[in-house]
Amino acid sequence: MTATDGGARLRVTELRMRRADKFLDVAFADGAKFELPAELLRVESPSAEVKGHGGPKRIVAGRRHVGFLGLEPVGHYAIRIQFDDTHNTGLYTWAYLRELGERQTELWDEYLRALAGHGLSRDP
Repeated sequence: MTATDGGARLRVTELRMRRADKFLDVAFADGAKFELPAELLRVESPSAEVKGHGGPKRIVAGRRHVGFLGLEPVGHYAIRIQFDDTHNTGLYTWAYLRELGERQTELWDEYLRALAGHGLSRDP
């Protein structure tokens, strides 16, 4: 799956779902490569359920063991991920996957702090 906009920075050259490991591998034409865990992709879903309808972002707890059921290409610019918890809304554009990869550590730390701050857990 490739994108023609954004130059090499946003042109995806590899997209591989590792179901058993629960990772999505994404490589870009400029050489950047990311291993994105299913749990991070799920809790940072660009869906209205997670991002909110103009309100605050929703904290999604209990997704430590979430995995993938499949990927669906959307045009030449995004994918839709079907998770095994039945969540399948939200379009993961190449730009958003790039952002998740670049900010993975920061986003993960924010997620763990938000869970702790609300007395929630990664476990179901």
